[in-house]
Amino acid sequence: MIDSFLDYLSFEKKYSPNTIIAYKTDLIAFKDFCETNYNIENLSEVAYPIIRNWIVNLANQKISNRSINRKITSLNSFYKFLQKTHQIEINPIAKHKSLKSVNKLQIPFTVKEINEAINNVSENTDFRTIRNKLIIELLYSTGIRKTELINIKDSDIDYGNKAVKVLGKRNKERFVPLLESVIVMIKQYQELREDFFKGKVELLITEKGNKISKTLVYGVVNSYFSNVSTKVKKSPHILRHSFATHLLNEGANLNSVKELLGHSSLASTQVYTHNSLEVLKKVYNQTHPRSLKK
Repeated sequence: MIDSFLDYLSFEKKYSPNTIIAYKTDLIAFKDFCETNYNIENLSEVAYPIIRNWIVNLANQKISNRSINRKITSLNSFYKFLQKTHQIEINPIAKHKSLKSVNKLQIPFTVKEINEAINNVSENTDFRTIRNKLIIELLYSTGIRKTELINIKDSDIDYGNKAVKVLGKRNKERFVPLLESVIVMIKQYQELREDFFKGKVELLITEKGNKISKTLVYGVVNSYFSNVSTKVKKSPHILRHSFATHLLNEGANLNSVKELLGHSSLASTQVYTHNSLEVLKKVYNQTHPRSLKK
């Protein structure tokens, strides 16, 4: 039952492997709960009171409302699938309301912090230094996700149109423009890479010639910004957040930023408007005649 649902997500919905793993983890945990506490092995027999008790159990484990809501989403999608495939008539979780959660504000790097991080890089021209600098430049200049960065191939770089083809969530392709300076850096890196590893498919590789990992990307970003920023979170996602925020601060259209980020809806992009609103409020308070008189 769970396997059929996961196949549906993979082959029909085209969900990413990471998303499918998350759904699988949530469903197996729920199944274990039902078997252990209610001796129910068939999830089609579960009623809402059991689901409610599961939610209470999660809350008692001090799991955040945000994480619980994500697990509820997994469960709801699963039961919608069972309903769609006529394995159940009523979705037992259909009328459940999500728990209230406080969205933690993601604080982007300032332009100054980003410039300092890049400029403070060692002047070494070795493979590792050039690659790490390119990782930072690509993340900030394109706003792509770390998974998208890792999967870029040489063939994805379109030098004629100065863009890179990116494979986003649900295998959706999009093209993101590349700055001239970044194109120069890519070519410099590729020439250096060819001296050690010829014929590689992936753009970014390790010193051993293997595809880079998420851990490596996170480590590079954290290392670069540790000396220039006091922000608690220094991650690839914060660079993506900075990309969007800085574009909006400079007057970029929200729809354009949405397309660049690869979001399916404006709602996902609007989370980046908070900081832009703060900039607008500052300008407003400094320039509005009534504010000046005040």
